[in-house]
Amino acid sequence: MQVYPALLPEHVAFIRQQPVFFVASSPLSPDGHVNLSPKGYDTFAVLSPTEVAYLDLTGSGNETSGHVAENGRITFMFCAFTGPPRILRLYGRGEVVLPETAAWDEIAGHFGLRPGAGQIIRARIYRVQTSCGFGVPLMTPVGDRPTLARWAERKGPEGLRTSWQTRNGETIDGLPTPLGRRWRGDG
Repeated sequence: MQVYPALLPEHVAFIRQQPVFFVASSPLSPDGHVNLSPKGYDTFAVLSPTEVAYLDLTGSGNETSGHVAENGRITFMFCAFTGPPRILRLYGRGEVVLPETAAWDEIAGHFGLRPGAGQIIRARIYRVQTSCGFGVPLMTPVGDRPTLARWAERKGPEGLRTSWQTRNGETIDGLPTPLGRRWRGDG
C-alpha cells in the first residue's frame, strides 16, 4: 500500500481508463446503513490533484447525497479489471452541488450531461491510496447499459422531479437529501 496527499498524473490516467468506480458513504449514526454504489457512464471528473466530482444520475436511492450533506465523508474506489492489477482509493470531504447554482455551472462542463442528471457530488481529496489489486478478477467490459438513460427519458422532467421528491428525498435511514429538499421547496 502507498499513500499520497494528492492525485499524481499516473493516478489520473488510471482513473480515466476505468469504466466503473465505486462510491462509499455512511451516516454518523452507528445504526445507520453504510452505502456502497457502483457508478459508470463516464460520469467521473478530476478537477485538480485534490478535487474530484461525479455526475449523479437518478436511480432507486440517494444515499450518498444524504450522507455527504450530513457529514461530508466519502470514499471512491477504482480497480483494474483489465491490465496490471491495481486498486486506487480516494478519501475526501464531499458536498452536493445542485443545478441552477454557480458551482453547478462551474463543474457541469466536465461531463456530457445525461438524462436523469440531478446533482453533482464534489469532493476535496485528502488521501490517495493505492494497493495491489491481486484479488480483483480480470473482466472485459462490454459497454454501458442503456436502461437508465431510457428510463430517465421516458420519465421526462416532471416525472424526474416527482421521483426526486418521493424516491430520492431521503436516505433509507431517514436523512433528508439536498435534491429532495430542493424539489419539495424546503431547501
